[in-house]
Order: sequence, then C-alpha cells, then structure tokens
Amino acid sequence: MSLENSGCIVTVNSIPQAICYHETPKFSAAIGAEWSSKSESTSPKLTLNDPGTKGQLSCSGVILDPDTGLVLCHGMIFLPFLLDRDLSKCHYLFRDSFTTELQLHVNYLTTKATTKKEVPYMYHGEKEVKLNRRGLGMALLSSTHQIHRKIETVTAELLLMVSCSEFQDSFTKLFRKSDSWHFYTEQNEGDADTHLNDMASLHWFTLLKMQNFYKSGMKRLNYASAGSLKKGDVTFACGSPFSSFCPDIFMNTLSKGIVSNLDGKRNAMILTDARCLPGTEGGGVFILSAGQYYLCGIIVAPLCWRANEWIGLTLVCSVAHIIENVKQALPALGCCLNSFLVPISGSRTHFMKFVGNSGLFHLLSAVVLIESDRTWGSGVMLNPKLLLTCRHVMDGAVHITVKLAGEYESSGLNTIKGKVVFATEEASPYDIAVAELESPVPGIKEPILANAFHSGEDLLVIGYGVFGRLCSPSVTSGILSSVITVDGKPVMLQTTCAVHSGSSGGALISACSGELLGIVSSNTKDNTVGATYPHLNFSIPVTVLQSPLTEYTKTRDTTAFEVLNRAGEEVKAVWKLQRKSVMKPSSKL
Repeated sequence: MSLENSGCIVTVNSIPQAICYHETPKFSAAIGAEWSSKSESTSPKLTLNDPGTKGQLSCSGVILDPDTGLVLCHGMIFLPFLLDRDLSKCHYLFRDSFTTELQLHVNYLTTKATTKKEVPYMYHGEKEVKLNRRGLGMALLSSTHQIHRKIETVTAELLLMVSCSEFQDSFTKLFRKSDSWHFYTEQNEGDADTHLNDMASLHWFTLLKMQNFYKSGMKRLNYASAGSLKKGDVTFACGSPFSSFCPDIFMNTLSKGIVSNLDGKRNAMILTDARCLPGTEGGGVFILSAGQYYLCGIIVAPLCWRANEWIGLTLVCSVAHIIENVKQALPALGCCLNSFLVPISGSRTHFMKFVGNSGLFHLLSAVVLIESDRTWGSGVMLNPKLLLTCRHVMDGAVHITVKLAGEYESSGLNTIKGKVVFATEEASPYDIAVAELESPVPGIKEPILANAFHSGEDLLVIGYGVFGRLCSPSVTSGILSSVITVDGKPVMLQTTCAVHSGSSGGALISACSGELLGIVSSNTKDNTVGATYPHLNFSIPVTVLQSPLTEYTKTRDTTAFEVLNRAGEEVKAVWKLQRKSVMKPSSKL
C-alpha cells in the first residue's frame, strides 16, 4: 500500500450522513482535549451539536489490512456514545458498550494512475524531460504517476475500543496539569461532554471493520516496534487535517519530521516535530527503511500551547503497543479476528536518519540539564569539565548542578556539581555563561566547532525543552534560515528548529557534518498577545566564542571572555531586533 493511500477518515454519526457545521470557516477537527482552564487559542473551531440529534464527529484513521477492511483510529470521537462513561472500570470495550444511535462510515482514497506511455513530460529548452520527481525528496511514494484521486465511502462496524496503559503511564508523568497544557480541540464551547476534556481518555484507540470495501490493489501495512526507534529518525505523518471537512482537498496530507523524544516502556510514547493539524488524530506515523514504509505510531494529538508558549510538536502512541493490547482482547472477540492481525509483521531495521552518525549520537550525551538556585536550562559540554550555557539560565547563581541522561543514568552517575567561572554582563548582547565541573564527565567527546555557516542547511537543536527535567533532551529539526553579520562576521544565527522554554543553552548542530554551530539563546515572543513562537529563534555562533575559549583553555584566565562584553552598538541592535537600515540618504550638496 502506498503511503498516501494508507489513511482514511472515520466519521461517527448519530443520524447517517448528518453533517452540521458552524458558519465559515467550516473547519472540522478531531476531538482532542484541554487542560488549561483559561485557553487563549485562536484556532478555528467547530461547534458540535448534541450527539443525540444530528451531530457528527470525525478523525483520521489508518487502513491496517485491506483484505479484511481493518481500520485503526483514535477512540476519542466514540466517547459521547458510551452507555457507561466511567472508563476506569475496563481495559477494552465492545459494540454493546455504546448507544444504538452510533453509526459509522469511513472515507478512503483510491487513485487512478497513468500508464508508462502517459507519464507526463516537460520541456527544458529544446529537450523533452521526463518527470520523475521523488516524493518528499526521499523515495517514490508510489510506483506510478497519479493523475486522479477518488474518495469512496463505506459503512463500518466497531469491533473493539482498547486502552494503551503504557502510553498513559508516560503521559501522566510528563503532562502535568500545573503546566497548563492546551491541545488543539474540536469541542462544544458550551456544554461539551466532560470526556472531551478528560486527559485520562487520550490513550483509547478503536479497531473498525469496513463493510463492502474495495481494495483497489492495496496491500497490508507492515509495522515497526517503537523500541527500534532512536531520536533523529526521519518520520512521515499521514492524516487528514480538519478530518471530514473538504476531504477532497485535505485527505491524507503528508508531513515530514524527526523523532524528537521517546518515553515509556519500549518507547510507548513518541514525540515528533512532523507538523500535524487538528483532525489528524488517529492518522499514521511512518518510518522509512530500504524504500519501505513502516507504520510506527498513531497520532494522539498535535500539541498546541503550554501556558502561552506555542509548542508545535505532535504526540504519538506506539502502534505496536496498541496492537499488543488489541491481541489481549482477541479471545473475547472470537477466533476469527486472529487472522486479521497476525499477518502484520514487525520489523527491526536501520531507519532513515536526519543526521549523520558523527553528530547526533555524541552530542546527545554532551547536552546536559543545568539547575541553578532558581532556574534551569540546557548546557553543552565542550570537554569533560568545561561547559557553555546562557547567562539567563544561571540567573546570577555561582554554583550549579549538572544532570546527565542516557547511559550515565544506568551507571549511577547522574549529577555533578559545578561553578560558574564567567557570565557576560546584562548589557552584553551575547547571553553566555561558562562553567567548570568539580569532576570530569567520563566519555564526553569534544564537539567539533564550525568555522562557516550556510543558509538553508539542515540543522538540529538538542535541549531540555518541552518536558524539561522530566525527560531526556529533545531533538528538533529545521534549517538555518538566516546568518546575520556585522562587518562581515556572523553575530546571530536564525533557524526554523522548534525551540522551547528549557532549550536555552542547548546545542545547534549541522545535520550534515555534526559540527556545533551555536548555542541556543532565545525564540520569539509577540508582546502584543504574550505568545511565544518556537520556529523563529536565535543562536550565538560558535565563531564568536572560539577565540576566547581557546585562550581560556590555555591560560585559565577568565579575562579572555571580556571581549564578549565589548560588542559594538550594531551587534547590540541586532540582538535587540532593532537593527537600523544600512541605507543612508545621499546628500544633494
């Protein structure tokens, strides 16, 4: 099955085909959930009617097995139809647990492809050039060129709704109510069902069987165990933004990113920076290996806001864990269901990486969590005892605690004390601090410092943003969008990688060479609305720091860093985002 044909839209109706949208804009997003009691999200909303009248709820889904018509999707849209709303009493639910008004249909995509003789051509000068572009710049998504998409609709039967306790355990640990998480949601602004706001129900998933399903040459999906995933693996998400709204435009939209973080037993929870919109809940997340796509997760929720900070990452549940929980319920469903799931094979292969092996692996251990008296943030180890971070992470503290993650945790070495030996003045545009640890960190490999920057190159940011002290460092991908210079020398790097609170002091690295390009300093805040945006952020180039670092390592004299306090007014203007135009009016004299 090609990636773009793997998805579908699942719609729950209380009356068949009854669609009741709000006035324009008519966005229809899948049901999510919300913790923040004072949400300020300005995302478009659809007002849901009472399920007992003509309401319609929808989300994305994944066609697991075309031979049997098996579909897996998120379970949130089915909750308003439950007879008993107390989900704590059970691990799985069957059709008789829902009202008789529950009726389902599934939209899926079929494609008509050109023959070899019909492959389109374009003219380049006097030559006729065959179009043979690669989907997503990585691999052909299908073996033929598609010229026509058609959406089919069939009814479906609910076989099972099952919870994934492994995912819920991680979710409860990481998503604390005090952090005011707010997800993209589609919900009634008035008397919304209480379960739509219940974060404890996000770990429920539903298995459906389509009726009279036309396979159209589709094949079963293979899935990969999330335990095989590593940070930096390339991910592809396939879902339908706004779900049942305008499916001929939005159905099975593709997005690309990387694995940003992993948590739980055998990585039950996956965090990716692939951009997913409301309505993609229930869609599939895939990894690519040797030209083959493997389903690795089901989208639970596109993250939206943490307090007033835009997150812009996507929360995913491991599909292997979901299937394991489904199999536990097979005896209750009957022997016939065994054949539906057994042929879907697992895979443990080498997945496509966003960054070369020389970069990410070593720097993951070199990026550490720093705690001072009142604040915390990230830092980068330059050698076993010396680290760089931001001045505002120190917040005037002299003594710090460095926490190590990964292999160090299992060895029992997870905290080391340190002392700040230098921090720039408040007036300095370079928000930098240098610290020395009391004892060396074993196994740290010194990062290679870059000496040149190239706009448009692929980047990674490693830091303790998003989950901060509750999890290991997160990784986000993007490009170097701008290199800002003064007198021909780089003084600021602007990127599209997602940078969140806690990422300050983290590492900006080249995905190609693995070189350390800069120290993450800040992202952007709109002071008019108080919102923070992660995908426009700034780092201090390592070329600014190389000379004083070299002198300090030789002499141990901290005055080597004083040059950072003597930056000129134009550099200060750049970091205040107040740089004036270099154009000067010419004199008429």
